[in-house]
Amino acid sequence: MKLNIKSKDGGNELKKFMKARKYLVWYIKNSEDLNVESIVEHTLNYGDWDDVQKLIKIIGIKKMAEIFRKQTSGFRTNYDIKTKNYFNLYFNRHAK
Repeated sequence: MKLNIKSKDGGNELKKFMKARKYLVWYIKNSEDLNVESIVEHTLNYGDWDDVQKLIKIIGIKKMAEIFRKQTSGFRTNYDIKTKNYFNLYFNRHAK
């Protein structure tokens, strides 16, 4: 995806989102350098429901589902099996 924190398209919102949620990337010094794919992955893995809903409002459910599906289409993923299953069902129902 071309969208990242430094882009003009939602960049300020993503930057605010990550600054308010440093617990999603506790091991990264500069969260402003993360791309949208990494933000989606960290939010779905470590965020709560409010974090997920806020990110959907920022980037849109279709884009978020597209990123998730791309990330989970390979053999190896960084998602927990329960997280992967839940969001697979969620996006199949809500992001057609």
